[in-house]
Amino acid sequence: MFRHTLTIALAVPLATVSIAAPAAAQQQSASYKFLQAVRTGDGSVVTQMLDQPGQRIVNTRDTTTGEAALHIVVKRGDATYLRYLLSKGADPNVRDNAGNTPMMLAVQEGEPGLIDILALVKANANLGNSGGETPLIRAVQRRDLALVRSLLAAGANPDQPDNIAGMSARDYAKADPRAVPVLKVLADTPVAKPRSVAGPTLR
Repeated sequence: MFRHTLTIALAVPLATVSIAAPAAAQQQSASYKFLQAVRTGDGSVVTQMLDQPGQRIVNTRDTTTGEAALHIVVKRGDATYLRYLLSKGADPNVRDNAGNTPMMLAVQEGEPGLIDILALVKANANLGNSGGETPLIRAVQRRDLALVRSLLAAGANPDQPDNIAGMSARDYAKADPRAVPVLKVLADTPVAKPRSVAGPTLR
């Protein structure tokens, strides 16, 4: 009697695992299939998957890099795909494992037009990566006036410091003798007022 009961008790968890495992595998497979289709530009597969009612796969992230579909299309400078994914609910502020947003990658790729597209859906121009480096800081370091102008128009704060050196975009421009044109553009942007940091109330 005891042996029979133990056999049943062991069989139930194993059955549960055998049912759950395929579901997890199917989800992982769907995510991989979607991101791979985005990478290869397979529009038919991407459209088919995104047209499914209640889909959430548009924001799925690569298990290794944390890269989402938006990161992929921004890296290749694909404005058409970017607009399409955003229209399907892609998160414009999604971050990869290094904390990079699509806007940060648009700066890295030298794509002010993509910054403008992201700004239209209210992407946050002040989200820093894992080192606190903002898109504007990176643009200033590149000494790219077009990027700087697009970011400022998108609401980038030239006085937000990074976490590594504690320097802002304005500080980096002042420290770079070759960034005089960039500094002039930043000079037309008023100094941001420091925000008060909310904390616990002591009683």
